[in-house]
Amino acid sequence: MKTRILTITKAKAGFKIPAAAVAAALLLSVTACGGTTATNGVAELGSTVPTMALNKAAAADLPESIKASKILIVAIPTNEPPTQFYKPGTQEMTGTNPDIARLVGQALGVNVEIKVSNFDSIIPGIAAGRYDMTVSSMTPTTQRMQVLDFVDYMQMGNSIAVPTGNPLGIKNQDDLCGKKVGLLTGSYQLTANVPDANATCVKEGKPQLATSEFQDTRQAISALTSGRLDAVLADSPIMDFAAKSNPTIEISSKYEFTPVGIGMPKDSGLIKAVSAVMVDIVKSDSYKAVLKKYGLESSAITDPRVNFAQ
Repeated sequence: MKTRILTITKAKAGFKIPAAAVAAALLLSVTACGGTTATNGVAELGSTVPTMALNKAAAADLPESIKASKILIVAIPTNEPPTQFYKPGTQEMTGTNPDIARLVGQALGVNVEIKVSNFDSIIPGIAAGRYDMTVSSMTPTTQRMQVLDFVDYMQMGNSIAVPTGNPLGIKNQDDLCGKKVGLLTGSYQLTANVPDANATCVKEGKPQLATSEFQDTRQAISALTSGRLDAVLADSPIMDFAAKSNPTIEISSKYEFTPVGIGMPKDSGLIKAVSAVMVDIVKSDSYKAVLKKYGLESSAITDPRVNFAQ
């Protein structure tokens, strides 16, 4: 994600969502709310996800402040299933990102305290010392690596959502020239895909994209279904989930699947410990169970690379 240094990105993937999860999403649209929640890193995973064994060597490499508090403060974006969302009727966060963060906490022998933040506020919050790390579908980029260290944890792609029937015939990114397109503030799509798309439009003598920014995909989808937008370009897991929950929209294109990473302050000392346990995690049944829980088995990676720019 070729974004501004102090912006956050969402990444990508999209796959089949179980019917039960779709029903949960519909319920969430009525009951979910914003805010900050603290949860225990062990208890929240529940009996469906095996517990990660403690990696004593990695735990010994934790910064002294985290060893003392036994708490890892993790920034995660706002309510967007299946990557992160509130359990119906609660302010308890679940989804792939919170659950991966909790696996990291288990492997390091610490509890995970989740702090919910808008995407574009996470890196500034890390810089200010409010968070120890983020698990937010963030694509590692050269710009971000100036301030954060990263370790890959899953892979995702982009999806273009359009009204059902695709009345404008939008089949790929090149068809977005001159179209009204909704994007998430600070996202990879806004800061990387849109400049590339605009350059292509100009080269072909077509008008550039008419973009609108939103803090979450629910707002963007509402604008799409009300006719204020022609398309929404965002992370595949979130857009695919939304399309399965909303018969008035469909996915016209999926592309650019790349790994996303756990981000932490550069030179904080966390990268050694986190990268070590991620090697254990991606090989574990716990990791497979988390991805399966949200219908994202195809997002699995086998090599949690460190500081590998996309």
